[in-house]
Amino acid sequence: MHKDKTVACIIPARLNSVRFPRKILAPVQGKPLIQWTWEAALRVSLFDRIVVAVDDVETAAAVESFGGEWMLTSRECMNGTERLVQLMKEGRVSADIWVNWQADEPLVHEEMIRELLFTARQEGIDVWSLKKRVDAQEELCSSHVVKVVCDAAGFALYFSRSALPFYRDDIPFKERLYYKHVGLYAYTASALHRIASFPPSFLEEAEKLEQLRFLAHGLKINLRETRHESLGIDLPEHLACLGPRLNGVKNHKLLDVNGL
Repeated sequence: MHKDKTVACIIPARLNSVRFPRKILAPVQGKPLIQWTWEAALRVSLFDRIVVAVDDVETAAAVESFGGEWMLTSRECMNGTERLVQLMKEGRVSADIWVNWQADEPLVHEEMIRELLFTARQEGIDVWSLKKRVDAQEELCSSHVVKVVCDAAGFALYFSRSALPFYRDDIPFKERLYYKHVGLYAYTASALHRIASFPPSFLEEAEKLEQLRFLAHGLKINLRETRHESLGIDLPEHLACLGPRLNGVKNHKLLDVNGL
């Protein structure tokens, strides 16, 4: 419960991801990656319910082995949000706010969730997310790092894999202001109902970013600035970066993965 609203945390867990198949079952310090994420979610006091939305019986068996709650969703779901929509439409989970916590991001912690839901009582917001200032030029140039620009009230104007904004004048990088998107989402129940009827948009298909579908159909996405970020496991080599950080998780420390 958060600010008198029930909060469900859904962890979409696709087994055969494109860049790193079966990563959610990859062993990390004696546990599958998905278990680390589940245990991180359990430490967040704001959630009324936590469910892993799986698409394969093998993942379901792994979740059951460590005592997690799972629900089977379609392999046809194109992204994590569609798994949330399926659970909502089928009436298997109900909540005022739905948090979408990716299965390969075990370094998310309660402070980030509190930042995410800081404006949960504010009217006129459909989706909440986070942004963090870009400090390294390498991140700016990477298509794996999604950039975002917002209006004065913190609502997203556009997300892109390209650098945003474009600085016409040649000024030093340290004097420029760029933000990257931290891919943690929360939705109102009404927003999920609307998303269920949205067809894919041209921009979403061009950039391969599901949040552009939300913008294209008029949803309001509010982003709060954070000093934290998670570490998504997109490639096998990312597991080596994750291991040392999990020692902090076991000691119940707040994590900041800057510099990874």
